[in-house]
Parts: sequence; structure tokens; C-alpha cells
Amino acid sequence: MKPVKNVEKGSPEGSSAITKQEVQTGNPTYDNKSIKINRNTGTYQENNAETNQNKQQHKADKMEQEGSTFLVLANRLPVDSYTDENGNVQWKRSPGGLVTALEPMLKKREGAWIGWAGGTSEPPAPFREDGMKIVPIQLTQEDVEEYYEGFSNATLWPLYHDAMVTPKFDRSWWDKYVEVNQRFADAAAKEAAEGGTVFIQDYQLQLVPQMLRELRPDVRIGFFLHIPFPPKELFSQLPWRRRVVEGLLGADLIGFQVQGAARNFLDLTRDFLGLSPTENTVVAKDGRKVKVDDYPISISSKEYDRLARSAEVEKLIHRYLSELGNRRIILGVDRLDYTKGIDRRLKVYREMLADGMLDPEEVVLVQVAPPSRERVESYAKLREEVEREVGGINGEFGRFGLPAVDYIPRSLNRTELAALFRIADLMMVTPIRDGMNLVCKEYVASRIFGNGNLILSEFAGAAQELKDAWLCNPHDIDGMKEVVKEAWDASEEEQKRRMSTMRDHVFEHDVDRWASDILHDLGID
Repeated sequence: MKPVKNVEKGSPEGSSAITKQEVQTGNPTYDNKSIKINRNTGTYQENNAETNQNKQQHKADKMEQEGSTFLVLANRLPVDSYTDENGNVQWKRSPGGLVTALEPMLKKREGAWIGWAGGTSEPPAPFREDGMKIVPIQLTQEDVEEYYEGFSNATLWPLYHDAMVTPKFDRSWWDKYVEVNQRFADAAAKEAAEGGTVFIQDYQLQLVPQMLRELRPDVRIGFFLHIPFPPKELFSQLPWRRRVVEGLLGADLIGFQVQGAARNFLDLTRDFLGLSPTENTVVAKDGRKVKVDDYPISISSKEYDRLARSAEVEKLIHRYLSELGNRRIILGVDRLDYTKGIDRRLKVYREMLADGMLDPEEVVLVQVAPPSRERVESYAKLREEVEREVGGINGEFGRFGLPAVDYIPRSLNRTELAALFRIADLMMVTPIRDGMNLVCKEYVASRIFGNGNLILSEFAGAAQELKDAWLCNPHDIDGMKEVVKEAWDASEEEQKRRMSTMRDHVFEHDVDRWASDILHDLGID
């Protein structure tokens, strides 16, 4: 991978508005504020632009020397690499609500984002992209296998999702998790300005707060967990449970998706560390008061509404309806993960077709399920099971040109998803366990005519906000069938009543509101 040069956008490398010949003439006189030159107006403007560029460069140099006053640490960077037509590696902003929410603060404070660039080759040197500094962290193949695929996704992920797949407790994985977390902490300690703020994201980096606290006691540290946090009965299985709780307590603020997760953590500080937590605070052993609270994350609701009204989406809608045979549509959009309840959803659908509760001539299930973590055994097995079930349903209930399930095992872009959200009569979001789930909020924000039905698992964090969804228990197949049937037969008036309330909530509590709330409590305005 070729290193990306640290050149400001709009300032070509090596360019100069005042040529070497002009300087040698002795004609121009200038200082740091202006350029006085006995030439025409066009040349004056060029040189004035050069002064502005110099100011920008001085500002950037000063920032490099002093460090960043606001840092975000996450497992992945908010940019993706690509190779341009000349064979050079370039970077572009990756889509995502988190970077969108934090971008204004990153730009305002000339902040930095520290994370893994993806892959195992040597990453580029730190560079600037779209107003923020990007600081790549290198992971070796061994790091990826043991820290990421191992401890993060085969130990913590299943443990934090009700242990529906048995977590693996491997000591070498833990050692690598400690090592990589220290690497992130070292990078943050080096990058953070005196008295700056560091905002750490998610389960891959739970030891970083304490590590960073030891290196840089002057900085203010926040941590946000995007996935569920388990109760003591499950968390106690972790051999390194005390270390993780101590690691998180290095932060000044610890945020969770729902209040129940915050309470679970506060209980652990009492049971494992002997502390005395109150409703939403706990005093750490070094005397710091740590705030522990829920901050439900959300989406850029206005952006989804705008996209759903666009001409591009309207064009796709006509195409999709033609391809699907103009039938009513049930939609599922999930990363292929055992926590998402895709297998339960397919079972419910198959039984409803078999029982005559749904007519395969009048309905189609569109299931978007891009694969993930296929190197992890449980994920590869899940993909085989899902694809076998889809084939079985289509073999039994589909006919030529009209499959009962339209299975899409790849990622779709936001415009394609917006079109599906628009045409779906019923959206099924049925995770067995989910910290929040933003797909259901995206569906609600995209329902510009105020109708449609959202079936939502009680075990998604979003169920605590979207109370007018059709709530279901994904462990109860017969109960899910009844909920689907009730929603399927709901009147237009009933649909609009429920959807109106949910849309009001999603637009009032959008991702900007989330960022404002949590950053305010972290001491940033």
C-alpha cells in the first residue's frame, strides 16, 4: 500500500503563487497579514490566496505539534481505501451514522480518528481527510485472528449476546486483546492534546480507558458500548471479568444503549470491585466520579427521509415492483449473524405459507443478508443453514418467475435499501438480542406516506423506544405468527396511527441528538 501524502485539499503539493523569479526581483513586499504588490488585481488575488494557504499550513503545523483536542478511537477507521485510475491508493469517507454524528465536533476541534485501516499490510502515515486527521493502527494477521476474530468476535460477542453460541475462552486470545488495546492506548496518548477529550467506541477496546488513564491522567475519557452488556450471571463466565470492569472504569463517562445495560455494569462494580454505585454514578478507587448512563443511538432521520423522496429511489421502486410481480412484500435486512433471528423469521414465514395464513401468490419475503465473519465457524454454519432453508421454501411454495423468498446475500447501497423500505408492506426486525438495531429506525424514517408495519423483537434495544411497533418474542414461533398475521391484516388507519408516533420519535431523537447528549455529558459543547 502506497503511503498517502499529507497534503491539504485544494493546496497542490509544491505549488506557489509567488514564483522564484518574482521573489528575486525584489518588487513584492509582504508580511503575515497581507501582500502589497505593484501588479494587476489577478496576481494580487493569487498571492493573497497563498497567504491564506500559509495560514492554513501554520495552523495545521501547530495542531500537529500540540495534538488533537478531540479524539475518537474505534476498531475501524471512518474511511475506506480504493485504487484510482493511476494505481494510487486513495481514501474516501465510509457511510455510517457514527462518523456523521461526530463529524461536526471533529471538524470544530480539528480532531482525529484512530482505528484499524483494514487488512494486514503496513498502513499509511497519518493523513487528513474531509476535515479530520486519520491515524491508522496496524494489525498483523495474528492480531486479526486472535484479537479481532478470536477474543472480540468468538469470546465477547457471543457472551454479550446471551451466549446463544458458546463463547470460547482462549488465554492466547486474551493476551493479544490486551496487546492490541495497549497499542490503541499508546496511539491515543501520543495524539491527544493536553487536557483533550478521547471518545472510545465499543467492545473491541474495553481495556483502553484504564490504559490511557495511566498514560495520560490529564485527558477526559468517554466510552460507548454499541452492543448489549450482559447481566452478572453471564458476564461472570469471563475469566478476565475483573480486568474488563477495571478497564472500563478508567473512563469518566460510560455510555450504554439501554438503562438495563447500565444497571448491569453498575452491579458488577459492586460485586467484583466492592464499590458503592448510585443510580447512574460510581466512584472509582482513585476517587474519580464516573457517570454511567444510557444514550440510545439513532440515525440521521432527515437524510433517510430525503433519500426516500428522491428521483433515484422512485426509479428503483418501479423496477423492484415489476421484478417482484407486484405482490405484497415482507422485508428483512440483516447482516448474516446468529443474533439477528433470520432462522426464526424464515421458520415463521414457512409455517404461515403452509398453514394458509399467507398466500405465496400474493406475498414475497425479500431477505437481504450480506455475509460477515465467514472465517468464524459459527457464521459459516449459519450461512449454510439459511441458504438451505431459503431453497426449501422456494422449492415448496415458489414457482417459475415467482420465488416465495427473494434472497439477496450481498450488501445494498443506501439508495437501494431506501427503495426496499418504501415498498415493504411489513418489515421484520426479529433479533434474538441486539444492543439497539438501527434498521428498524431507517425503515420508519423512510415511510414518507406514514403507513407500513414494523414487527420488532422485544429483545432489540429499539423496542424500548418504538413502543408502537408490533412487538414479538422471537423465541415464540406461534406468537410471532399471530403478530405477523395481525399486522398483515391491519387497517390503513391503524398503520398510520402507529407509524406516525414512531416517526415523531425517530425524528426527535436522531443521531445528532444522541451526539449532543453524550458529548455534553462528556464536557464537550
